[in-house]
Amino acid sequence: MARMFGTDGVRGMANLFPMTPEMALNIGRAAAHVCKSNEARRHKIVVGNDTRLSGGMLESALTAGFCSMGFDVFLAGALPTPGIAFMTCSMGMDVGVVISASHNPFQDNGIKIFTRDGYKLPDSQEDEIERLIVTEEIKDLRPTGIEIGRVRRIPDASERYASFCKKAFPANLSVGEIRIVLDCANGATSGVAPEIFSALGAEVTAMHCKPDGININDRCGSQHTADLAAKVLETGSSLGLAFDGDGDRLIAVDEKGRELTGDHILAVCSKMYKEQGRLRNNMVVSTVMSNYGFMAAMSRLGIGHAASAVGDRYVLELMKEKDAVVGGEPSGHMIFLDRHTAGDGIISALQLLTAMLLEGKPLSELSQVMQMSPQKIINVEVKRKPPLESLPELQDKIRIAESELSQQGRVLIRYSGTQSMCRVMVEGPTEAITERLAKDLAETVRNCIG
Repeated sequence: MARMFGTDGVRGMANLFPMTPEMALNIGRAAAHVCKSNEARRHKIVVGNDTRLSGGMLESALTAGFCSMGFDVFLAGALPTPGIAFMTCSMGMDVGVVISASHNPFQDNGIKIFTRDGYKLPDSQEDEIERLIVTEEIKDLRPTGIEIGRVRRIPDASERYASFCKKAFPANLSVGEIRIVLDCANGATSGVAPEIFSALGAEVTAMHCKPDGININDRCGSQHTADLAAKVLETGSSLGLAFDGDGDRLIAVDEKGRELTGDHILAVCSKMYKEQGRLRNNMVVSTVMSNYGFMAAMSRLGIGHAASAVGDRYVLELMKEKDAVVGGEPSGHMIFLDRHTAGDGIISALQLLTAMLLEGKPLSELSQVMQMSPQKIINVEVKRKPPLESLPELQDKIRIAESELSQQGRVLIRYSGTQSMCRVMVEGPTEAITERLAKDLAETVRNCIG
């Protein structure tokens, strides 16, 4: 059996391994055993989901698994992933679980687990959950009688999370009559994001906010911003904000309809944090996928920078190690540890809006704090994931590309932690050179393992 847990929990096509009801039940049972304390009391878990068709099926199985191990299960319904991290802490839960496949299409689903302090479950505990399932050791661990758990619903989960998010916006700032377009990806932010920004006083145009179970992330949201850019221009709005299906990512569009990456947002917010004296240890954490332009911007601003492996859990680990409060990824995962324990698209948007209001400048001007180096990323579907260093043809191509780029760019090739893909990234001195090298390397990957 392949390892179930990737960089962001368990993920796959719903109703196929590992995202079957049977496996969800076993994950619930094993996670309950791993996360249960030695205290003689009722243990509690909060479960939330995004808007996928398969969410109810997996919620029922996961709930049954936790109840069978004596956990009382509190159902929050459709709520962003960071909302469940918040609810886990604020309600004194022993564990929190989100059923979501983030930015993936509707046929996929996943299970993410949070510890009682609102952080994602560490690798060691994920490995123990998997061991209990693989060895079938978990099947003989089951309480009976009154020790079986109950199921309850949280009727005001969305309101609690909205109230929490609003506190991330300065009380002394006025939004005024700023116009904002929100793209909620027909996902978990559909109900809560428009309410939050409207309550702060913004004139909100909301789009892709009618989830039907199958339209989540469908040509909308943080990975598909064409509709958002068009609507920003049509309405004369100051900015557009695009979330992904589970609401932990943010991509922005400026008033000219230009898409800004997570690197741009991170640069703008890092500058604001430094100027406000909130940038602990004068340090920002990004990943190895961040653009050269971001690193150059941090250098110009006199801000220290550290790069982690790809994945928000690794960003968070390095932030803790460096005692930093700001970190993120080009994909739009942003972590502001003085605001939340997890990446949160809505809270990231509120930080970006704060920077705009404090500077009194349009987003197109603010984003000039960094200039993107030419970059090309090609995602290649692969049938297997052998170590890349074991592919001599690919390694030869990488050496040739790096020699041509010299000190004017770089090559980064890595497997996706959540999909059967190999990501080829090239940054170079010109668009033409960058694209040519990226296409050549992607074709080599395709020939080797595609």
